[in-house]
Parts: sequence; structure tokens; C-alpha cells
Amino acid sequence: MQNNPYELARSAAAELTARTYEKFDVLLVMGSGWVPAADALGEPEHELAFTELPGFAAPAVEGHGGKARALRVGDKNVLVFLGRTHLYEGHPATDVVHGVRTALAAGVRTVVLTNAAGGLRPETQHIGEPILISDHLNLTGANPLTGTTFLDLTEVYSRRLRGLAKAVDPSLAEGVYAAFRGPTYETPAEIRMLRTLGADLIGMSTVLEAIAAREAGAEVLAISLVTNVAAGLSDALLDHEEVLEAGRAAAGRMGELLRTVVAGL
Repeated sequence: MQNNPYELARSAAAELTARTYEKFDVLLVMGSGWVPAADALGEPEHELAFTELPGFAAPAVEGHGGKARALRVGDKNVLVFLGRTHLYEGHPATDVVHGVRTALAAGVRTVVLTNAAGGLRPETQHIGEPILISDHLNLTGANPLTGTTFLDLTEVYSRRLRGLAKAVDPSLAEGVYAAFRGPTYETPAEIRMLRTLGADLIGMSTVLEAIAAREAGAEVLAISLVTNVAAGLSDALLDHEEVLEAGRAAAGRMGELLRTVVAGL
């Protein structure tokens, strides 16, 4: 990678916009199991592999499509990333947020992040339920910002955008998302710790991307799909195929939610 991650993002954005639209309004990042939901947004006008853009790596996780789509939703130019880069793949934080920074350099001012998450509150949560992220615990040990960039994170996840999502689906709950580096799933003791700290969801993505988006002044909406009960809260063992199956089962509802929210921005 180039030494300056912002310059690399601008280079990738120039290649992206040269091959698709002149600029974009909205970015959607589709997490594990969310790729089928992207199809419900509509037929893309342009599609290219991540590896055709400077600085992007091919995804290493099953359920991540490894492509960038460009399409119109309402009057918005929408960029959809089918998959993302994770810390557990051995990449630094700047690589993890490269996609978001590329989208921001291409004009995006609204970032919608999705992920698959373990549910920490099985007494109130259900498998296949979408939950709006209201705040996060960054337990990855990483941050995409360096130096004296003191960024206010009082409202990482836009209250306004959460209100728009609830207007579309009033049943949507909110929760605090805890991010670990992975790739191991959490131990039952770690889950008990997270519940004590006030977390409602656990995953391995999203928070670094949200920080990078907020650094640039973009609004962020983040949605977790509860794909499994977290370790120690049920008798079941954790399995990535379970995550993908939950995403497939909820694809229709998730796609309609995203399409309606984006059209209403």
C-alpha cells in the first residue's frame, strides 16, 4: 500500500468513479450473510471486483462477495460493497477502513454498515432479528486514526438515521455492539464480561469503519443481524454456516428495509 492511506483512497475513488458514476451519495457495506439482501436493492448498473480497485484485497471470508456494485435507489447513487476487510485477516486498521475512505472520497455522505452478530440478550433477542447499533465498545485494540486526531464519538451512529429506520420498521430494537478482533469466537467468560459492560451484540467488524466515516463527517447507520446466540448462553456450539443461513433466511426483510431507508434519505 501507499504510505498515505487517504491518497490511496482518493486513487481508488478516481478509478471507481471513472468506471461507474461521477459521484456517490450512499455507501452500504454488506457483512457476513447479507449479500442476498443486496440483491433486493435492485439490479446494479455497474459491478466490479474489489481487486480491480487500488488498495482493495480480495475477501477471505465465505459469505462476502468481494464486489462493488453501483446502482440507483430513488434519486440516490448508491455504492454497495459485498464484503469487507477484517483485522483478523492480518490487515492493519488502515486497510480495514480503506473501502469506507474510498467511498467518502467518491462523494458519499451517508454510510450504512451491516454485520452478522452474536446476540447477548437471548431473553429478548431472536435469531434473524435486525438491531440498530446505538453505540459500540471497541475491544479490537485497533483504531484507524493516528496522531493528534481527537475525534468526538459521542454520537457515532446517527440518531436521525436510526429514527428514519424506525419509521420504516417500528419493531426495530437498538443495542450496543462490542467488537473483538477475532477470528476466534468469544469464550463464555468473555460473553459474561460483555453483558456486564452493557453490550447487547458481539462481532468482529464495523466499529473501525464507523470511526473512519465519522472522521470525515459522514452520517452512519449500522444494523446487526442476530445470527446466533453468543457462547455460553445456549447449549449450541458456534458455526459460521449458521451465520450465513440466518442471513439467507432474513434476506428479503433486510433488503426491503435497506431499500426503503436509502430511498428515504
